[in-house]
Amino acid sequence: MEAKRVLTIAGSDSGGGAGIQADLKTITALGGFGMSVVTALTAQNTLGVQGVYDIPVEFIEAQFDSVAGDIGVDAAKTGMLSSTAIIRCVAKKIRQYRIRRLVVDPVMVAKGGSPLLREEARGTLIRDLIPLAAVVTPNIPEAEVLTGMRITKKDHMKKAALLIRKLGAKNVVVKGGHLEGDAADLLFDGKSFHEFAAKRIDTKHTHGTGCTFASAVATGLAQGFGVLEAVGRAKEYVTEAIRFGFAIGGGRGPTNHFAPVIREAERWRCIEELRKAVARLKGGRTGNIVPEIQSNFGYALPGASSAAEVAAVPGRIIRVGENVETLHDPAFGASSHVAKVILAVMRFDGRYRSAMNIRFSEEIVEILKDLGFDVASFDRAHEPREVKLREGSSLEWGTTDALSRHSGIPDAVFDRGGDGKEPIVRILGRDPAEVAGKVLKVSKALRR
Repeated sequence: MEAKRVLTIAGSDSGGGAGIQADLKTITALGGFGMSVVTALTAQNTLGVQGVYDIPVEFIEAQFDSVAGDIGVDAAKTGMLSSTAIIRCVAKKIRQYRIRRLVVDPVMVAKGGSPLLREEARGTLIRDLIPLAAVVTPNIPEAEVLTGMRITKKDHMKKAALLIRKLGAKNVVVKGGHLEGDAADLLFDGKSFHEFAAKRIDTKHTHGTGCTFASAVATGLAQGFGVLEAVGRAKEYVTEAIRFGFAIGGGRGPTNHFAPVIREAERWRCIEELRKAVARLKGGRTGNIVPEIQSNFGYALPGASSAAEVAAVPGRIIRVGENVETLHDPAFGASSHVAKVILAVMRFDGRYRSAMNIRFSEEIVEILKDLGFDVASFDRAHEPREVKLREGSSLEWGTTDALSRHSGIPDAVFDRGGDGKEPIVRILGRDPAEVAGKVLKVSKALRR
């Protein structure tokens, strides 16, 4: 199996969240083969940097020669280079081994505020290293140092990108995470500006995001992607890593570098568990619980935030005599209706990630209670006018209304319908197996 060789030239973070530790995790998660040249050792954790020991220049050169001389380098990225001598050494080796796909992360200050680049070395970074970069990735404070200007809005980011490109870098990404609003990064390729925006995630656990982003860009370049696509893929990757960051330590926790990989595995598991649960319903003579609008059955990824992260049955579950059938296997984003119910429930308790809608009748409500199920309800007559006017908002409102007046997550939520709305029961559970078990019990009791 061929893996592209990606070299990180950076400091070590003993806390594991940034530096070469973050770089190697990122490169591996994205399918590259990671190698390292360690430029400094830090005593570091989520609270800050307690100590720095620079690696002697001679040993930095020895590491570089060992890796590049034998294994070779498809792309590289630089991180913490704390002194003039180290920057000059690294620049010399990059030129010696003709590394063209170079991403320069101009690391100057740690998340906690500790300086990682000596002030006297800033000029050397600008003169010797940035001109070698295929991509340079400063955040707002770093871009301010590189340009000498204040950056408080997007127009300032554009001006800074223009100025930094004049320093010699082929492409400049000014990262906008320090500004308010969405987390928007700006790429300038010498001709055009390209914006990469993501909804801001409300978390303090962002240690190592700069290292992670730069390593992801370098890995993309090594794998043959153009700069635009490499940056776009890196933005998506780091957003997921932040979204599922680790709340560890007493300060800023690290990002979760393997979250996107684990997420893909979870997608397969969600589909498979939902498929098995639907198969149980097909074999259980459950046609008697299917409503006029037909049924659907959903299962969300952990931490899901949109319908695209909820698997359901395309074309719904349909009644065929006493039985049920489906036209397609489960897929993500297949039902906005059941997704709205599940996402609303997850806001109360993230462990409850599955739901199915079944037929309403007063008899079914009594069966639910006789079976010992916890039942909640909402009344569409109380639905606010603005909710009625907003397409697709009723289910979210109704589920939220019912749960806000209930203690814990019930087994079922029902409503008796309204103007043009069929009454429905929603069966809730932690996973599809639990929901299918409840549905089968209701169906069986209804046949007696």
